[in-house]
Amino acid sequence: MPDLQNPYDVLEATLSLCPECLATIPAKIVRQDGRVYLRKHCPTHGSQCELLEHDAAYFARRNDFSRPGTASKLQTARAKGCPFDCGLCPEHEQHTCIGLIEVTTACDLRCPVCYAESGPGSHLPLADIRRMIDFYIDSEHGRAEILQLSGGEPTQHPQILDILRHARSTGIAYVMLNTNGLRLAADPDFVRELGSFVGGFEVYLQFDGLSAATSCRLRGGDLVAQKLAAVEALGRHRIPTTLVMTVQAGVNDREIGEVLAFAMRHRHIRGVNFQPTAFFGRRPAAAPTAERSTLTGILALIEEQTAGLVRASDFVPLPCDVDRVAVDYLYRVGGEYRPILRGVDCRKYLPHIRNTFNFRAEEFLAEAKTEVSCCNIGELLKFISPQFLLQSRPERVAYINDNLFRLSVVSFVDAYNFDLKAMQKECVHVITPDLRKIPFSAYNLVHRPRHA
Repeated sequence: MPDLQNPYDVLEATLSLCPECLATIPAKIVRQDGRVYLRKHCPTHGSQCELLEHDAAYFARRNDFSRPGTASKLQTARAKGCPFDCGLCPEHEQHTCIGLIEVTTACDLRCPVCYAESGPGSHLPLADIRRMIDFYIDSEHGRAEILQLSGGEPTQHPQILDILRHARSTGIAYVMLNTNGLRLAADPDFVRELGSFVGGFEVYLQFDGLSAATSCRLRGGDLVAQKLAAVEALGRHRIPTTLVMTVQAGVNDREIGEVLAFAMRHRHIRGVNFQPTAFFGRRPAAAPTAERSTLTGILALIEEQTAGLVRASDFVPLPCDVDRVAVDYLYRVGGEYRPILRGVDCRKYLPHIRNTFNFRAEEFLAEAKTEVSCCNIGELLKFISPQFLLQSRPERVAYINDNLFRLSVVSFVDAYNFDLKAMQKECVHVITPDLRKIPFSAYNLVHRPRHA
C-alpha cells in the first residue's frame, strides 16, 4: 500500500465499486511514486486504495492507442447503471471481440482461483448452445469473429465435438476451446478429432507454470505431467495452441520467463496469454493489493526474465480495450524470435487496426499498403515477405501459424480495481442462455447465477 500521506497527482476521475457492499462510489485514479492507484471512499465502509498499474508512464500513454468503439446490438436498457444493467446496455462502448459460451458448469478440478467456482455441474443442451451461437452472430450484425467454448471444463460436455462441428460450420472466423488439458493428456482419440478442426481453430490451454508448487497453489494439485502430456498431444496433430498463464504475485510471477521459453520451443504453440489473477470467484475475500499482479507489472517481468529478448516497450495497448489489454508479436526466423513492433510507431497504423483480438495479418497489410502517405509499410514488411499477399489463403494461414508468435496480457476487473471506463470498453463477453451479452468481469462480479 502507498503511504496515504505522500503527495500524488490526480490523473482521472471515475466511478468504482465498494468491494464490501458493491455500492457505486466516486473514485480518483492517481499517480504516486511511479505507480497508479485507485482511491475511493464508501460512506459505509470507509476509504479504500487499490493498485491499478505498476508503471504510471505506460498508463499515461495508453489512450494514444484508443479507437472509437464498434457498435453491436443491445439487449438491455439503462436502469441501475453499470455494471448492473448488463447486457449489453447503451452504456457499453465496445462490441464483442470474443464471445464466450460456458457449455457446462461441470469441471474435473476445483481450482482455488476459479472465477466460476466450478465443480460438479450440468451441461447445456446442444440445442440451447446452437441458439446462443446464432444469437451471438446476429448481435454482431452477422460478423462474429471469435467464439470461445468454456466452462466449467468444456471437454466434460458429452457433445463437445458436436458443438465444435456446429461452431465451425457457422462462419465464425475463429473458434477456441478453453481447457485445463486433462482430457487432452488422457484421450488421444479426442485430440485426433480436434485436429480435424485446424484452420480457424485453436486450443486455449490453462498453463500456469512448470513447478509442482505453482500447480498445487493455483490448481489444487500437481498437474505438471498432465499439462506437458497435453502439449505433446496437441503437437502431434499440429493443433494451434495458446498457453494461458494466470499470474499471481508471489506465487508464479517468477516463472513467466520459463513459460515463455517453453512455449517458444514448440512450433504449434502460437503464443502465451498472461492474465493477472482477478479477485472474484473462489478467491479469498481479503484485500488483494499485496498479491495484485498488474498488466504493466507483468510486462516488466517479461523483460527482466527474458533478458531483454522481449521488452516492455515492445507491447502496445490493444486499441479496442487500451485499459486492460496489451499485445506484442514476434517473428520466428529459424530457431530465433524477433520482435516485430520494436521501434515501430504503431499509432500511425491505428486506422488499419480493427477493434478485435482476431488480428489478420493479410488484411492489415493489404489495407496499410494503400496508405503510403501516412504509413511506412516497410517497417512491418522487414519480417514478412511481400510475396505473402500473393499466396493462397491456406498458405497465408499456414505461414501465420508457423511464424508469428503472439504475446498478450489481459487484465480483468474486480470489485477492488473496478474502473467504469475500463468496464465499459471490455470486449470479452459471456453469452448467456437467456440471450444477453455480459462483459466477463461484470458477469463474475454480479451476474453469475450464484449472485441471484
